[in-house]
Amino acid sequence: MKAKKKYEKPQPFAALTRDTRFEGTYEVLLPVPDRVKPHRLAQQFPTKKAAEDWIHSPEGEDAIHAAMKGERP
Repeated sequence: MKAKKKYEKPQPFAALTRDTRFEGTYEVLLPVPDRVKPHRLAQQFPTKKAAEDWIHSPEGEDAIHAAMKGERP
């Protein structure tokens, strides 16, 4: 198991949507240091791969940087 660094920058991740209206889809979440729940960054994606691809796309990277600064993407 990989040890997590104490002050490591939070990384976005893809997870199944908890909203029953969009059951079976994935969304991108970003842990934010001063929030209990992670911040939802993007709309629903049909597959986990599509959500992970969005994280690494220019649009996704811009949204992640904006969220880390506290701006609305």
